[in-house]
Amino acid sequence: MRNYELMCIIQPDLDEAAFNLVLDKVKGWINESGGSVDKAEVWGRRKLAYIIQKHREGQYVLLNMTMEPAATSALERNLRFQESIMRHMLSVVG
Repeated sequence: MRNYELMCIIQPDLDEAAFNLVLDKVKGWINESGGSVDKAEVWGRRKLAYIIQKHREGQYVLLNMTMEPAATSALERNLRFQESIMRHMLSVVG
């Protein structure tokens, strides 16, 4: 098992219920792959450096998690196909 950080930028026009649904879906993918979410920080709405999908802002979320390295490709594929996630970045910690 390895420690990872996952930063996601979610569309700003989602209400709180839809935002939490997307976040729960991401956490579910991590748990299904045998990993665990150690900490989830919602940074809130922030201005983007450049326009993405006609949005000037995004809702930022940072997830600290533990999972097998082989499971990261499936997680990234699911994140890529989730339309409400505008950008994501998965990186190894430590």
